[in-house]
Amino acid sequence: MLTFFALVMIFPFIYMVATSLKIPADTFRYPPRILPRDPITIAVEGFKDPLPLYYVEIQGQKQEYALAKSNIKVGQYADPGNPTITAERRLTEVKPTGGAMNQKTATINGKEEKLFDVEVDGKTIPMYLASQTTVGEFIDPKNPSSKVYQNVRLSTPVENLSSHPENYTNVVALQGIDRALTNTALVTILVVLGQLATSIVGGYAFARLKFPGRDSVFIFYLGTIMIPFVMLIVPLYQLMVLIGWTDRLAALIVPWMFTAYGTFLMRQHFITFPKEIEEAALLDGASRLQILTKIIVPASVPALATQATFTFLYAWNSFLWPLVIINVGNEKNHVLTLALNVLRGRASDSPNLILAGAAIAILPPLVVFILGQRFFVESVASSGVKG
Repeated sequence: MLTFFALVMIFPFIYMVATSLKIPADTFRYPPRILPRDPITIAVEGFKDPLPLYYVEIQGQKQEYALAKSNIKVGQYADPGNPTITAERRLTEVKPTGGAMNQKTATINGKEEKLFDVEVDGKTIPMYLASQTTVGEFIDPKNPSSKVYQNVRLSTPVENLSSHPENYTNVVALQGIDRALTNTALVTILVVLGQLATSIVGGYAFARLKFPGRDSVFIFYLGTIMIPFVMLIVPLYQLMVLIGWTDRLAALIVPWMFTAYGTFLMRQHFITFPKEIEEAALLDGASRLQILTKIIVPASVPALATQATFTFLYAWNSFLWPLVIINVGNEKNHVLTLALNVLRGRASDSPNLILAGAAIAILPPLVVFILGQRFFVESVASSGVKG
């Protein structure tokens, strides 16, 4: 059961990666297929360019024929006096009854229909156009004189498995994903390091240092988590305008280096740290900073990895604030979320390129989560163990 649900959860990721390796036409196939395929073409005598191969059913057997012509209009004609007499002809093969200037008509079910001269069994019969469709002309590659006509949309092309990794280079060339990826990595790393530094110092202060109003200040600081981000956008934007950081990467880094959640997480972890070890270090002459950096922090790797993982995922996938503070036209300061948003419009007819960009954006946080999962599990497990 767990395996089944795991496959269900991972299926969208598999489909995204597979589609990013397809050609545009393959992404619009119905029913959709997971693995990428390319149509096979063949050189036919008398044709300058190679022709695509399709499966054609002849005498109950499927054979490979090349598509020589498409969009051939074919009409189904019927005799007005005897609707059971029908004939299928190309529109160019029939002529108006009575000539183009004086074409005769007939009333069919209360509607005037134009008549055309259609040859049936050696006789020319005036018929009306009952229906119309479009077919393609398929020829035998080995014998071009052998022709078959059938609907191209309903025909199955001959294909083979393939992949197009050049889609990723095309995305980089189209949207400059490499610059956006560099900006995102820079912003994310600095935000993670900044939050870890402020959370460690703040968490240690609230957990170990005694000063007037400590608990009240901590409760007030923790209460800021309940403020929705949408309420902070306008005042935060006004502050960035006042400082002069609009349309700059600094606006994506500095405001997010402080986090009440990270401070709370570190405080709760530091509270569980044995006071006896800290008191012994103080007796040995260690300062508070030395105790924090040389004793507590090295022993808090699982908690730090947990916060770093969550912060990394948040900073990497941030979209609303970069959309507000970074100009869409300033592509040199774009992060991945903004670049993908622009790519969605530029490559709207190429879902394979959009999904290639999405794969580039998803892969780094996926690797970070996999690497940090062990520390996260250790943190959860250790929180339930009593010494």
